[in-house]
Amino acid sequence: MPTIDATLRMTARRVPGREALVFGDIRRTYAELDAEVDRVAGVLAERGITKGDRVALMATNSDRFVIAFYAAHRLGAIFVPINPASAAPELDYLLRDSGAAALIFDAVVEPAVRKAAAIGLPGSLQLFAMSDLEGHQDLFALAADYDGPPVEVEIAESDDAQILYTSGTTGSPKGALFDHHRVLCVTTAVIGTCGMADNDRLLHVAPLYHAAELCIMLIPGTLLGATHIVHSGFDPAEVLETLESERITMFFGVPTMYQFLLRMRGAADRDLSAWRTGMFGAAPMPATVVEQLVTTWPTVNFTQLCGQTEGGPGGIFANRDQVRERPDASGRQALILMECRVVDENGADVAPGEVGELLLRGETVMKGYWNKPEATADTIRDGWLHTGDLTRLDADGYMTLVDRLKDMIITGGRNVYSIEVENAIAAHPDVVDCAVIARPHAEYGESIVAFATLKDGAALTLESLREFCVERIAGYKLPHDLVLTAQIPRNPSGKVLKRTLREQFIPAGS
Repeated sequence: MPTIDATLRMTARRVPGREALVFGDIRRTYAELDAEVDRVAGVLAERGITKGDRVALMATNSDRFVIAFYAAHRLGAIFVPINPASAAPELDYLLRDSGAAALIFDAVVEPAVRKAAAIGLPGSLQLFAMSDLEGHQDLFALAADYDGPPVEVEIAESDDAQILYTSGTTGSPKGALFDHHRVLCVTTAVIGTCGMADNDRLLHVAPLYHAAELCIMLIPGTLLGATHIVHSGFDPAEVLETLESERITMFFGVPTMYQFLLRMRGAADRDLSAWRTGMFGAAPMPATVVEQLVTTWPTVNFTQLCGQTEGGPGGIFANRDQVRERPDASGRQALILMECRVVDENGADVAPGEVGELLLRGETVMKGYWNKPEATADTIRDGWLHTGDLTRLDADGYMTLVDRLKDMIITGGRNVYSIEVENAIAAHPDVVDCAVIARPHAEYGESIVAFATLKDGAALTLESLREFCVERIAGYKLPHDLVLTAQIPRNPSGKVLKRTLREQFIPAGS
């Protein structure tokens, strides 16, 4: 099995003149991309970055993100992507936890880098800017002048390749460690599961630093010789324009992206005949939105991917027919090269209709958490990755994630799963986004608090919401409180930051 860097090398030799990377007006062939990666890797090597060093990259989506990514792998370094929205203390934590030897960053995040430096970054850390920024080495200007030989490093598939930090929705992020073998197994699984093909045209809008866009779009696409069209961020009008003008064949988006696309006037009238596959995941998609997707774009093969970073990312999925048959479900089977189980608290498989924890096993699962052996031992037991995702197994084999173990609500002695309540609320015609958490209650143990963002000009009361939801869920699952908010806090992968909601709305000590 090849390494991550080798996928680019091989493709550049096989189809050197094919368009590889598009960002704005910049277009590069695979030969040009490979040559630029050589130059950037050469600069980093001259400055002492070697195999096994951790190279962190903190940047928004761009062509230079892709080049820096492959340059780090060409050196045999361990790549550490960092959320560009990270504040200075978070950046400092990630750099120290990973033991990074270098940080590559763009102008957008320079203020956070500057503040982190003021706090006191590790003295051995080298800083490389991705453009001309005062006081920093300009990595790409240096690369333009580099005339040395290409870097040649012997890299094996068993060598460590990436540290992908978890979203940290319930605590400090932990770094999931992967070698090249595991990453390329994810590549194989995605190609087989989603039908990615030679000469596909992939639109990258979700953040490239995130495991989903990085591992299920960029790396498989490069192996096959796809063309990567990269957007710096998500703008629904620009996405629709690019889907049409660039003849995009595959697109991955988090649920909120698809919801914004559906709201665009004339979305169904666009010539999107080239769009073959639409993947969604990273957060739950309301069944009502799935139904709108398959109605608006009936010729697109919509595939749901449901997993977690520690799985590769990997987990379960639903193909086109299964998405249409059960828009409310999270998946029907495990990804290729993986197995899944749903078990009770004693580790026994649950019966159909029951809820248990989703476990995963296979070639794509992480080696472990970086420098956290106890957390690794607690998460991977007897070869099975314990996801912490509470999942209902139906008689027909479909699986539906209903909550996180730590987020399940127990009210009056009965279990309430957030996703069931959230799906009922999301079906309300005036609701744009929603989330549900628990609040301590003296009599019932916990009460159900609903948060909702409404359409412009809409009004909603707790009483009217309960009347709407009682037609969809049992009475004991109805929200006890309603908080209207301008925005539901989510991380870049679309997951609701329930910890933030609790901190903001649940009094301390309650």
